[in-house]
Amino acid sequence: GQNPLFPRILGHEAGGVVESVGKGVIDVQPGDHVLPIFTGECKECPHCLSEASNMCDLLRINTERRGMLHDGHTRFSKDGKPIYHFLGTSTFSKYTVVHVGQVAKINPEAPLDKVCVLSCEMSTGFGATVNVAKPKKGGFVAVFGLGAVGLAAAEGARVCEASRIIGIDLNPNRSEEAKKFGCTEFVNPKDHNKPIQE
Repeated sequence: GQNPLFPRILGHEAGGVVESVGKGVIDVQPGDHVLPIFTGECKECPHCLSEASNMCDLLRINTERRGMLHDGHTRFSKDGKPIYHFLGTSTFSKYTVVHVGQVAKINPEAPLDKVCVLSCEMSTGFGATVNVAKPKKGGFVAVFGLGAVGLAAAEGARVCEASRIIGIDLNPNRSEEAKKFGCTEFVNPKDHNKPIQE
């Protein structure tokens, strides 16, 4: 953020179980399994009602927000001193408090320690490919960087039936993993004297 604020509880990916809900919350109830989402949805603003964007007017990414939207106050403290929220999720904690628009209910059989990456890595990479790039069937796709987000982007290209998915990364050890996510080729720029686009 532009104005770093500490102390605060960082973290934006997790999986958890709802312990309690505030007044008027009907979308989730105690016992539900959920993923926190730092780009939430109020389900009412023009962006949430559009198929072209998910940048909610109310719950969009805001690194400056330090507390709950309702009253601006933090729900965390230690020894009577405030500890501030981060991205509306603050997942590096055993318990957190989030706006209901910043959780997605999931199947309770899904293992929380595995599906937690869906709350950012998978949805970011896969969504960028399927919803933004929208490769055509039979098309070519290049994915730069094959970390979790890049692998999810490659998977999105595979689902869209791209015929050539080129994974590009400086780490040669990512080649085999990339194939599992749909990459048909792997390029390490360090292996070439010319720019790889040539």
